[in-house]
Amino acid sequence: MAARAALRRRYWATVPARLRLLRAATVSLAVALALLLALAGLAAIGTWNTVAGRDAPRTTSAADLNLALNDMDAQAANLLLSSGNAGKGRLQTPYDKAFGFYGDARREIGHDLRTLAVAAQGDRADERTVESLTDNFAEYQERIGRALENDARAGGKAAALNDYRTATDLLQGQLLPEARTLVDSNNSAFNRGYAQARSTLAAQLVAVVVLGVLLLAALGVLQWYLARRFHRILNPGVLAATVCALLAVLLGGQALSASAGHLRVARHDAFDSVVALSRARAIAYDANADESRWLLDPERRDQYGPAFLAKSQELYGNSGATLSNYDAELDRTWQRYQADRNDLAFTGEFQRELANITFPGERAAAEKTVETYAVYERDDRKVRALVAQGKEREAVEFCMDWQPGTSNAHFGAWMAALDDVTDINRQHFTASVDAGRSEATGLLPWTCALLLAAGVLTLFGLRPRLAEFR
Repeated sequence: MAARAALRRRYWATVPARLRLLRAATVSLAVALALLLALAGLAAIGTWNTVAGRDAPRTTSAADLNLALNDMDAQAANLLLSSGNAGKGRLQTPYDKAFGFYGDARREIGHDLRTLAVAAQGDRADERTVESLTDNFAEYQERIGRALENDARAGGKAAALNDYRTATDLLQGQLLPEARTLVDSNNSAFNRGYAQARSTLAAQLVAVVVLGVLLLAALGVLQWYLARRFHRILNPGVLAATVCALLAVLLGGQALSASAGHLRVARHDAFDSVVALSRARAIAYDANADESRWLLDPERRDQYGPAFLAKSQELYGNSGATLSNYDAELDRTWQRYQADRNDLAFTGEFQRELANITFPGERAAAEKTVETYAVYERDDRKVRALVAQGKEREAVEFCMDWQPGTSNAHFGAWMAALDDVTDINRQHFTASVDAGRSEATGLLPWTCALLLAAGVLTLFGLRPRLAEFR
């Protein structure tokens, strides 16, 4: 009992004891809140560095690898289609274009594999996938190299075709599934990190509000006690501390809330579209390769025709459509969409993008992508009609030429439209990352300074009152 009475006299029974207790509580809450916001700021900066420096780049590298593999195989088919017989009868412009694109795709694959090898460190499943991809790609290059070497010999077209079949089967059976596995794995890792970061920000915001309310309550009680005990309406130091604390709580809450909002925009509004459009581009190149394979290898037309349709359905799905009625179904469902932009009576990557329109100019760019895609699809039917009429040379020339009005020119226009809508989403992803970093590096330090100022002002505000009891 004696100890309890001594503690009461020391910390509560006298006016100075009460003032010191209220001072300690106020300063402690201010320091605790400042530390919380400082740690939240450091965590937010770490999150944005991870998003911009690791999660997004490794996901886009996996998507780029998927695209480059499809592009390389498509260009290999185009080289064999346009080469003639040991160079005789060569379609020079298509051949030169295919040769340049082939080299670009091979270099891109090498770069992406190196990037993904670094990103996979510590994840044994991804490490094995990258190792397998690297080994299979080496074998694929050897097969394609042999095909091109045989094609350069007079009468070597049949042997070249056999080598190409082996290579493209390896691509379809091993390389592309492994590349898609990496896209899904890295995108899932990004999503997990995003969900954890959002959860952390939400918890930090709740903690800031709770500590902020307690701090403001302590300052209010202190101001009330001073007015009641010393018969003064306001204590200037405590009043200034209250203003600083209120500003700090408001700014800190705004910074954390805004950071969570920027993270949502970066991940879901922007990057989800980037991933969907990257998949669309990879599928587009694979479909374009199927068209070239269909022309190159008549014995496998029963395989490559349905494969082209399947990829078309992945891009813009029309239930039950065949190659003969796909264009009519596309026109019908697209007219429905144009009459009511909520009527997405189709499926696939284009539907996913049009259902996730967020930014200015994005809808017009996405719609142009579908419209240029429809032109390319109609070109495919023209290629098949020419072959059916026995005009294979004309079909190859129309498919591979880059003159205005030809299939490759229309494919290029489609890819340019796809790039435009992807760039819109990439730009907003970058803008959201920059804005999120700005909140963490610009606003939160000021909140910490305001809280420290609140603590100091409280000390100075109480100093004259405590001096009266000495």
